Amino acid sequence: MATTHTRLMTFAEFARLPELKGGHYELRHGELVTVAPPKHKHYLVQRRLRRLLESAAGDVGEVDTEMAFRALPEHEYRVADVAFVTNARWVQISPEGNLHGVPELVIEVLSPSNTVAEIIDKKTVCLENGAREFWVVDIEHRQVEVSTPDGRGKTYKASQHIPLFFAADAQLAVDAIFS
Repeated sequence: MATTHTRLMTFAEFARLPELKGGHYELRHGELVTVAPPKHKHYLVQRRLRRLLESAAGDVGEVDTEMAFRALPEHEYRVADVAFVTNARWVQISPEGNLHGVPELVIEVLSPSNTVAEIIDKKTVCLENGAREFWVVDIEHRQVEVSTPDGRGKTYKASQHIPLFFAADAQLAVDAIFS
């Protein structure tokens, strides 16, 4: 019986793909993945998070939605639902390229299409390659799980506040994310 050997896609090959209308591609461990565009509820939470975090960040960094990054140079290209990057790293991004490495804060807003394995993989890739925190925002349960590279995690719920590592004494009210 013959087997078909598939090889990993390189970033150079990935970069030559035509743009996708409605959604985007990601390169996960050398495998091409098509990601559908977010539903409106998902987008509203992304936008609210961006605005809240931008206000807290002030002039120490940039916050954006759908931020593309290359966690590893060859077989990875991911997109964060929301991310924070320090100014020092932001200014190093080529206008024709993407962030090399992982944003300091990566936020994934759960969608019905997300699998547990996919979220664990993204969290692992991010935390092992430079993210200081990885958040999983669960709209349905109105909670945020915050994980750090040392393996610690904490879930924040209604009426609680998430400390923001990039802004002295700043906190983000969980209720503000879902209001």
